[in-house]
Amino acid sequence: MEDYENFQNNLVEIKNLLSRHKLVESLVHKQNLVELQRLLEHLNEQAIACILEALNSDDRQIIWSLVKEDRKEAIRLVMSSRAHTELFVEAKHRPRNAIIRVFDLYEGRLRQISTETKEDLINAKPIWVDLIMPEEEQLEWAKELFGVELPDPRDLTDLESSARFYVSDNGDIHLHSDFLLDFKDESCNVAVAFVLSKETLFSVRSQELPVFRLQRLRARSLSGYVSEAKDVLLDLYAAEVEYSANALEDVYSELEEVGRHVFKSHMTDEEAARILADIATEEDLNGRIRRNVLDTRRALSFLMRGKFLSKAQHEDVREILRDIESLDGHTAFLFNKINFQMDATVGFININQNKDLKRLTIISVIFMPLNLLASIGGMSEYSMMTQNVPWQFSYAGFSFGLIIVGWLTFKGLKFFESRELKILTSTHQKMR
Repeated sequence: MEDYENFQNNLVEIKNLLSRHKLVESLVHKQNLVELQRLLEHLNEQAIACILEALNSDDRQIIWSLVKEDRKEAIRLVMSSRAHTELFVEAKHRPRNAIIRVFDLYEGRLRQISTETKEDLINAKPIWVDLIMPEEEQLEWAKELFGVELPDPRDLTDLESSARFYVSDNGDIHLHSDFLLDFKDESCNVAVAFVLSKETLFSVRSQELPVFRLQRLRARSLSGYVSEAKDVLLDLYAAEVEYSANALEDVYSELEEVGRHVFKSHMTDEEAARILADIATEEDLNGRIRRNVLDTRRALSFLMRGKFLSKAQHEDVREILRDIESLDGHTAFLFNKINFQMDATVGFININQNKDLKRLTIISVIFMPLNLLASIGGMSEYSMMTQNVPWQFSYAGFSFGLIIVGWLTFKGLKFFESRELKILTSTHQKMR
């Protein structure tokens, strides 16, 4: 009873000091930390461990930083596993975007379970563990609990193509695939590592993906949608193919919008540059889709060749492969459509350039005789010829003559151009 009262008194005093610690600064702040540390030195390891368990996460970190290094190991040994997990795994350098989702089967549906402590995972029987941007501590946690080696998501893009699908010495199946992430302005490929270990699927990635959200929603709402870890994996690949098909529909819509601008009778260079940028964006997305479905086909072929799937799962894989075959035809068609629209846009740019060159040529032809006459007018002989005429009248008449010659040259060019156009028109009519 006396020990319990001492513990309560120490806990109240430490909480009061922590409250003051959060409110004061400068010299008073340092004095408060010294007072906290002095109080901890008079407590034994068991008492400190009990106090750590009674505090919240932020206060626990403050107290732990004040404990001397030579006492920390003894405190760890008497600390409960829950407090130990929150102190050394969950709170230590965890980024805000790090997420671990653990799912098991409950009444035929996928159910997300709590993962606050190790006991939560030890007592559960998950079929899917999904990790987003895990830190080294979390990867070690998974290795300790499940005995599985998980890759770091930051190293997934460094793998050679030959090391993307393999079976490890302990029988775990490793697959590294690219999943499409399509934004409004740009698209990218996100590398995802899958590990099938015993009866559990582990997925490791660096970003949240729509395909995974779709899979979670379907599996939670539909009873019997998945029955084991391999079903989850196959459904993720199937959802990726479906997501790619939806992205292709968006490409179709964008190209139709671009086509309405391409096939106008006139297009400025600025419009052509904007259209070329839009076409390049759709070409990049189409290429990523083609690459992703090819990668999915390789992964599914690996699973079929390795005889890892049941008969029903083989049928599901064949359905997915048939969908991929149809997508291949669509991507090939879109490549041809993109190339055609790009050639048409470049053709408009060439037409605009030819028009500019034509205008420059007409101006050069018009000014060619004028330059010749102007050079004559600048000679001394012209001054001698017009010495009896006032210079105002002579140069005014000469300038008027230049205008008449330029006008006649322009009319002559227009006449020959219209006559050539009439000849071409009549020729086309006779050919019809």
